[in-house]
Amino acid sequence: MQQTLIIADLHLTQVEIDKIKLFDQFCTEYASQVDQLFILGDLFNTWIGDDISLNTYQSIATILNKLTKTTQVFVMAGNRDFLLSKKLLQPFNIQLLPDNTLIQIDTIQLLLAHGDQLCTDDIKYQQFRALVRSNQWQNDFLSKTLAERQAIVLSLRDRSKMAMQEKQEAIMDVNPNTVSTTFKQFNAPIIVHGHTHREAIHNEAKGKHRIVLGAWHNGIVYLKVDSIGKKVRFTLLPSNQLIETE
Repeated sequence: MQQTLIIADLHLTQVEIDKIKLFDQFCTEYASQVDQLFILGDLFNTWIGDDISLNTYQSIATILNKLTKTTQVFVMAGNRDFLLSKKLLQPFNIQLLPDNTLIQIDTIQLLLAHGDQLCTDDIKYQQFRALVRSNQWQNDFLSKTLAERQAIVLSLRDRSKMAMQEKQEAIMDVNPNTVSTTFKQFNAPIIVHGHTHREAIHNEAKGKHRIVLGAWHNGIVYLKVDSIGKKVRFTLLPSNQLIETE
């Protein structure tokens, strides 16, 4: 029986020691017992460049490095840690996945995504996302000093908090038409994503499913995927929401 775990939106920082301990517990007691772990973005609350952030998050790198001795680990960048690089992760034997990655578990294809690209009603955010994902913006940002990068991040975070207070909740969720288009584009029966923090399993049209991962605000949250014979079972924990496919 093959087992896979999928998580997202831990938003780890060096000041929240309890959350790092929780991640260590998850890796030791759960992830080390399965074949694969996928982290779908925002593992870190901020990432201002490999040259600076790796030293900041050395304890988390140590946890991941230990886990790779027993489990394949895959990481996807999110909207908070989009500056993570493949070059950084390779020495730890961790594969960096692009957004919108198709994987196969037995006969079932899953589309893995961070999820922010599905929130197309939030036009201002999508414009910002396109800006900071551009090579020009990233090269310019990474050329700055530590103090300059920290100032930019604080400014962006303050602007983001103010913008969120003014937006309706629905705008910050996924757009149904974008979800439908994504299903058609990738031809996968199941999409798994994070970002919105609205943990749920949604039954979409034509027997398709969209699984939304929860954030680690109050404890460990994860999706367990079990391959059992011809069946694949998806269980959201700790809420115990469940679907099973053949």
